[in-house]
Amino acid sequence: MDALKNLKIGIASDHAGFELKTIVKKYLESQGAEVNDFGTHSAVSCDYPDFAHPLAFAVENGECQFGVAICGSANGISMTVNKHQGCRAAICWNTELATLARQHNNANVLSLPARFIAECDALEVVKTFFRTDFEGGRHLRRVEKIAIK
Repeated sequence: MDALKNLKIGIASDHAGFELKTIVKKYLESQGAEVNDFGTHSAVSCDYPDFAHPLAFAVENGECQFGVAICGSANGISMTVNKHQGCRAAICWNTELATLARQHNNANVLSLPARFIAECDALEVVKTFFRTDFEGGRHLRRVEKIAIK
């Protein structure tokens, strides 16, 4: 898939998302993406903010063009990432949500709920997210109002 070739993508998870992160990372790399893994690096219990903040900083400062954040429900890791003004993390568990997150919200971080999505579905969501472009237009006006200035 050319959409991923040469993209710089950050990825992070907690212990609940570690297994899915490993699968998603392998897929992204197989498609030509350069993946920066912010951890965690095992299934040992840990705290998602310790990995979400470095991912979010990398997206904010342009070190990574996009991010993938994974925890059990995707809620905690998304809440953390979305504290950063330059990040728009969207929780997606199906392809329709991934499409809308990109088209309407210009999401730059995909959040996956590891405990609520099958591996095959997660990979379809990842494919859709990175194949979909932001529509701009009326959506741009709304997206520009998200960050607190």
